[in-house]
Amino acid sequence: MNIASAVILCTIVGAVGAIILVAAAKFMAVEEDPRIEEVASCLAGANCGGCGYAGCADYAKAVVMDGVPCDKCAPGGPKAAAAIAKIMGGEASAVEKKAVVQCQGSSEHCKPAYDYKGIQTCAAAATLYGGPKTCSFACIGLGDCTKVCKFDAIHIVDGVAKVDKDKCTGCGACANICPKKVIMIDAGGPRKPVVMCSNQDKGAVANKLCTTSCIACGMCERTCKFDAIHVVDGVARVDYDKCKGCGMCAQKCPKKIILFPLKDDPYPPKPVVKPAAPAAAKPAAPAAKPEAEAKPETKAE
Repeated sequence: MNIASAVILCTIVGAVGAIILVAAAKFMAVEEDPRIEEVASCLAGANCGGCGYAGCADYAKAVVMDGVPCDKCAPGGPKAAAAIAKIMGGEASAVEKKAVVQCQGSSEHCKPAYDYKGIQTCAAAATLYGGPKTCSFACIGLGDCTKVCKFDAIHIVDGVAKVDKDKCTGCGACANICPKKVIMIDAGGPRKPVVMCSNQDKGAVANKLCTTSCIACGMCERTCKFDAIHVVDGVARVDYDKCKGCGMCAQKCPKKIILFPLKDDPYPPKPVVKPAAPAAAKPAAPAAKPEAEAKPETKAE
């Protein structure tokens, strides 16, 4: 076989193969719901995994095919959720979720239990007696959360992680990496309080380990008129479905650890006190009569 024949044969084989592939692509193609691409275009494109899926494309497919809630794209926020809800014909949650560190165990409040010299990660330190702080439930403060945050929204300040609420997207990466599980993604929003402690020890022990710990006194539970806060496993926890955000639990907490961390002013609102009605004015005493009128005039003898 000469070169020309080989070229012709290869061309024919290639053309036949191309025809077969085109036909296979046409007859075996799986139609994709066009809404998947529309949903994907509404997402932030960060591929952060905060939604629980491998990336934005997987989440978009899950929204359309499996009916997954449309508000799981934290970087996209309420705007993305509203756009997706419009495509899917539903409604999106109006609450913008943020991360909150449920610990205030700074060097002022929680002293070190020992001088830790090991690998400088929270995960490594947690394996040695629960961490280097006296409170074994406290934020270790070695910054595993800061390393995974793609938005520069969490930093270590005086040994405790602090969230920049203006940068936080609520993706949940910091909460997932924290070995002490003291970071929560707040579902209540800025008008709901958060118990800024995770210590589950008994009150006297907890108070000895950290001066800003919940002592499980139950004052918040007894104060709440909506049955929205209870002491569970030695620490107060808020039921956000019942909480009205009145702030009375925060006002009554003797340790002042129930705060509104997502507000510009994290401290609880003052209770509304209705002004007392003004007292009715007492009637004025009758004016004294002149002496001449009071005593009858005596006649001269």
